[in-house]
Amino acid sequence: MGYEHTQRGPWYLLLFAVASGCFVGGWVLRHDPPGHYICLGIALLMSVIGLSFMQLTVRDEDDALAIRFGPLPLFFARIPYDKIRLAQSDRTIILDGWGIHYLPGRGTTYNIWGFNCVRVELDKRTIRIGTDDSDNLVAFLKSRIRGGEGEGEV
Repeated sequence: MGYEHTQRGPWYLLLFAVASGCFVGGWVLRHDPPGHYICLGIALLMSVIGLSFMQLTVRDEDDALAIRFGPLPLFFARIPYDKIRLAQSDRTIILDGWGIHYLPGRGTTYNIWGFNCVRVELDKRTIRIGTDDSDNLVAFLKSRIRGGEGEGEV
């Protein structure tokens, strides 16, 4: 494996705070079954989402670049190197958001924190990968696509 980088973001703390508040609400409403179950359900959902979006790991998997949120790996993507036409450092905008988002005209964004990213152009779509290690990711992608030639704007 030639590349692996994990970036952490603080958004999960907000989700855990909401989950904690809902757990407390569920305990307070323990004698009111509908309210109790609603609070506990929301707390469980926020906990799962928080565990799913604590970090973003980008790594080489020999034939593809893997993008995984975690540590609970519910959300992920794989980009085969032979489909990548261009890779360059870029910046996301506030509309791209954090998490996984699609915007017409801008493509799909996988981001955990910050605005630095690597824009990856495929044949018919664009993917932005948020990272605090964009220079190293671009250099790695240059070495992997087009047979390692690193031609053009890659």
